[in-house]
This record gives sequence, structure tokens and C-alpha cells, in this order.
Amino acid sequence: MSSVESTKPYLLRALYEWCADQGFTPYISVQVDAHTLVPRQFVRDGQIVLNLGTEAVQNLHMGNDLITCQARFGGAAQSLSIPVGNVSAIYARENGQGMAFEVGDLPAEPAAATEADAPETPEPPPTDTPPRPHLTRVK
Repeated sequence: MSSVESTKPYLLRALYEWCADQGFTPYISVQVDAHTLVPRQFVRDGQIVLNLGTEAVQNLHMGNDLITCQARFGGAAQSLSIPVGNVSAIYARENGQGMAFEVGDLPAEPAAATEADAPETPEPPPTDTPPRPHLTRVK
């Protein structure tokens, strides 16, 4: 019997496309582990919420196993690599519509070991606006 691939990467791509078509900003909530390449200083309680909007990331590739892109954090360019199995949710920032997933639900990983680690609901994106950049006059 052949193994059936997970529907998760297909659903992630579909919801990303839906957000883009509606003019919404797609956010993903990610459970961070040793296989997740993200800036660790922005990880809170083992999770990070990322803006995948076209103005926030470049070279976005949403594959069946990994999501890769480049993004700026604090003005510094970073390469991101997120295992699809670590994505716990994708949703539109503007209205919260989207979908939550089991973390580690891809067939290659044992589901029983990750069920206890999966969050019940994704963490909403921060509502605080980042501080505005400021210029200093140099004489």
C-alpha cells in the first residue's frame, strides 16, 4: 500500500493564495524547534508568528516539506526555513480567518509524540504597532 501525502502543505498554499486574492495579510504561527530556522530573539514560548505578505518577505517558496523565504527583522535580512510540520496555523491578520493544524502531523513524524506539544489555539499576531523609526541630525 502506498503512503498518502499530508494535505497540510496544499491547504497552507491554498489559504495563502486566498489571503492574497482577498487583499489580506497572511500570517503563520510556527512551533519552533531545532529544525526551524528563524531569528530566536523573536520566539516567545516556543512559537513565532510570521507575516508572509508580499511586502514582508521575498523569494517565498511553500514546498511540501519546507517553507523558505527571506525577511527583515530589525532591519537585518534573514533567511527563514520552516518545516511544514511545525506550522500550527495560517490566518488573515485583518479578520483572523484561517485554519489551525496539528503540529508535526506529517506522516514522517510520529503524531502521538507531538499531540501533547501542540497548542490548542494559535497565538494572535501582536496588536502593538512597532515603534516608528527615527532620524538623528548629525552636524
